[in-house]
Amino acid sequence: MRSTIEAAKRIVVKIGTSSLTHENGKVDLDKMEKLARVLTDLNNSGKEIILVSSGAIGAGMQRIGRNKRPEDLPLRQATAAIGQAILMKMYQKFFDEYNQVIAQILLTKDVMEDSIKKNNAKNTFETLMELGVIPIINENDCISTAQIEGYRFGDNDTLSATVAELVGADLLVLLTDIDGLYTSNPKENSEAVLIQEIDEITPEVKSLAGGAGSRLGTGGMITKILAAEIAKACGTQTVVASGEHIEVLRDIVRGEAIGTWFKA
Repeated sequence: MRSTIEAAKRIVVKIGTSSLTHENGKVDLDKMEKLARVLTDLNNSGKEIILVSSGAIGAGMQRIGRNKRPEDLPLRQATAAIGQAILMKMYQKFFDEYNQVIAQILLTKDVMEDSIKKNNAKNTFETLMELGVIPIINENDCISTAQIEGYRFGDNDTLSATVAELVGADLLVLLTDIDGLYTSNPKENSEAVLIQEIDEITPEVKSLAGGAGSRLGTGGMITKILAAEIAKACGTQTVVASGEHIEVLRDIVRGEAIGTWFKA
């Protein structure tokens, strides 16, 4: 048992695009419903929950009839704008079923680098959690681009770790399409072994990360290790685990040995 995880009160949960969509890129409604139920139940139990959710571009792709992530920047921004509205409408529907109030916050990197904006964001988070609201966070993809210096986080793993630092979270959970960090790529090597605990994030640990993630997502295991490194520096522990079965969140929060635990 991971007793420090079991004691965590303020928890940031990040769910990736691959964990929210079917293989064809369309939104998995069953997973979204389960996510709303589990997070509401955790919130009801006294935990303070913040959700960082990918999926806006995936939802937008579905609406405009595309099955490939746009490479053209203006089209990608437009797809994100369409999809973000759809994504929040879906979340609103599912959380409403459990009488859970949610809020949307779209962030850009510059907010974290400007003391006034950062303090305003922190105050908003604190007030929402005092009210029992679950904030749902995403990067503001409509204006966050690599071409605008200092505006882009680049991926939601980094965003979630930055949010965890901002709010002083006890635990960061990164749900992805793999069970955790392995000794080698389990999709290529059947003898790969899951690493259950990481005390220090060394160059050797980073070298185990491999390449990018799914065709719909922007990150891979390396972005999760770097996110865990950000979280570790501010005293937040991180668990990287599979989001295939959303209910696993309950087991993670109970301190069960699931996924890879990066100690604070």
